[in-house]
Amino acid sequence: MASDGVLVVPFDDFAELVRSRRTSMLVDREREVPAELVTSLCSLGRWAPNHKRTWPWRFAECTGDGRFRLGEAYVADMLATGFGDEGKREKTRTKYARTPTVIVVGCAPSPTPQLANDDRDSVAAAVQTILLGATAMGLASFWSTAPVTVSPSVNALCDFPDDTRVVGMIYLGWPTGSVETPPRPAVKVSRVC
Repeated sequence: MASDGVLVVPFDDFAELVRSRRTSMLVDREREVPAELVTSLCSLGRWAPNHKRTWPWRFAECTGDGRFRLGEAYVADMLATGFGDEGKREKTRTKYARTPTVIVVGCAPSPTPQLANDDRDSVAAAVQTILLGATAMGLASFWSTAPVTVSPSVNALCDFPDDTRVVGMIYLGWPTGSVETPPRPAVKVSRVC
């Protein structure tokens, strides 16, 4: 800890954590992720930057049969909006059972388009924070987009406000294997002086 009370983590340690995070669903499907751990991870998300302090993130944990109920809720909204074919809907019914826990992450409704963009960015930052926390705890994680972003049936299931936009689902589980590091292009930083 620095003298001014700010926690200092060695940059190389933090960089290694970031680089070690993998998108993976190679997990033990039978080993539960404790609810307290999921709550702790979601609590980390609230520390994401939030420009207007609207605290827009919404979280719901789906486990057990709740994962299948999530799939059925999405299928209902896919049918209501005419999204996807029968094959896509059939896959949606069961795909949330690929890991023991799925966190549905929503973004609360915003009164203006600019604030909606700001809030969605904040929720995405919260997701990344949760993913890094999961990595630090030894969990495998996978961030998936929603088949329908405004989903009345999913909002009702998750106890979200009606106009909540689903930003994605975070699949969580205890890893059973490892995933190779994908190549990443070099970053170009423009310098304006």
